[in-house]
Amino acid sequence: MGVMKRRSFAPLFASLAFAAPWVAHAAESDVPSLAIPPAHARLGYEQVRFPGGGPRTGLVGTSYLVDLVDVPGLSLGPAVYGAVSGRHGGFFTLGGEAAWRQRLAGPFGIELGLFAGGGGGGGAPEGSGLMLRPHADVLWDLGPMAVGLSLSHVNISGGKVASTQLGLVLNAATDFRFVPAERLREPALAGGRAGLGFDRIQLVGGAYRTPAGRTLNDGQPLPRTISTLGVRAEQAWGSNGYWGVEALRAGRGGVGGYAEYLGTLGLERELMRNGLTAGVRVAAGAAGGGGVSTGGGLLVKAAGYGIVRISDEFGLALEAGYARAPNGNFRGFEGSAAIVWALDGPGRAGPAARPARTDFSVGAERLDAPRDDGSERPLTAVTLRLDRYLTKNAYVAGKVLSAAGGAASGYSGALVGAGWMQPFDFGGTSRLHAGAELLAGAAGGGRVDGRGALFAPRVYAGLQLTPTLALRAGAARMKALDGRLNSNVFDLGLVVSYGVSAGN
Repeated sequence: MGVMKRRSFAPLFASLAFAAPWVAHAAESDVPSLAIPPAHARLGYEQVRFPGGGPRTGLVGTSYLVDLVDVPGLSLGPAVYGAVSGRHGGFFTLGGEAAWRQRLAGPFGIELGLFAGGGGGGGAPEGSGLMLRPHADVLWDLGPMAVGLSLSHVNISGGKVASTQLGLVLNAATDFRFVPAERLREPALAGGRAGLGFDRIQLVGGAYRTPAGRTLNDGQPLPRTISTLGVRAEQAWGSNGYWGVEALRAGRGGVGGYAEYLGTLGLERELMRNGLTAGVRVAAGAAGGGGVSTGGGLLVKAAGYGIVRISDEFGLALEAGYARAPNGNFRGFEGSAAIVWALDGPGRAGPAARPARTDFSVGAERLDAPRDDGSERPLTAVTLRLDRYLTKNAYVAGKVLSAAGGAASGYSGALVGAGWMQPFDFGGTSRLHAGAELLAGAAGGGRVDGRGALFAPRVYAGLQLTPTLALRAGAARMKALDGRLNSNVFDLGLVVSYGVSAGN
């Protein structure tokens, strides 16, 4: 499947990445180097009532939850919610979710959970952006899948949205294969897919070309060209198919708050062995923001592409397609180029090798953000990030953020980059470390005067609490290429380290 063949690295970036610190005590697998706690991917749909009347807003929620072996039934992970129907296309939140599951009788069970995160946009009431969603689900276990009915209460920005509703939920059973942090210096046997199990990722830069005469939500002309930055993560399905997820944000083009979070299905075939692959794909999901008229938020897309392999791990892709919001004014032709990175595969095996370190971080950052009204006020955002080490010290990183305080609901962004981490050895232990990195990406929304492309150089220091857990504090300078945003950023995060077998 193109460059989905020989893999040497685990996933770099995923909006749905998680590794809880407690899973280090998971039972051993048939591959002695690996621990494999259960996990499940969750997909839900519900209709939430926003103030102002009108139709309810359809929210699609996705989460990836890893079981805590020391607390039976409890799992933790990241989650994203986005609008796909109603009048609030462009409403998104991201954060963390905890859930407790218990079997009741026969195939039936219950799941109690809580989501907490930040977001907004899409014409939702302005406020902090903090969203809380407690829920109770009744599930019917069908083996690899469970389906059920969910009762939830959504509270956004201190009660500006307070809605109780029924919804549908689908849970897919999976596992989280990893090397515990205390074994990162030991050779580890390859064991096929690890981490989230994606076979490849793509870092994508592109643009939409929109028809003349289209308008934004406020009646202003829709820009004819909208540049975008994004990432796709994909897993092979059969010999020629695959499924995946993709996320992108507008880079420049006057709609800096625009974002997409989509699921995708595709087929591809090698035209030249180990050289050229061609394929087609379709995608659908939530989109909006930046004043772009996507109606309730549903976006559908179809595209064709080609991938030229330049090594076993890397390739270059070109894609052309068409996207349309069925219930909105937005549509356009899309062209993009991508760097394709092949990761672990289901059948990969080989001699033992030192595992590759991965750090997952959850935290918060604070900055004084200029606003469209000319003022400058503090903004607090929740952050999720994944660092993938290429050597002992050098890593590549991906990060997503979303406002949860400071009256900037709807502000969010995504960045990628690279850095260097240096541990300090005192008396044979490396409890302290420091590092520097440069991230770049796109952000917007929340009436922040700084949208589209931005870059953020950062330095940080950390304290290793255990081989798995660390506290890390950093300082960065965030500058947007469009707007007045040019601010110091201070952050604090909890870092969870684990490894992925990297044998060939």
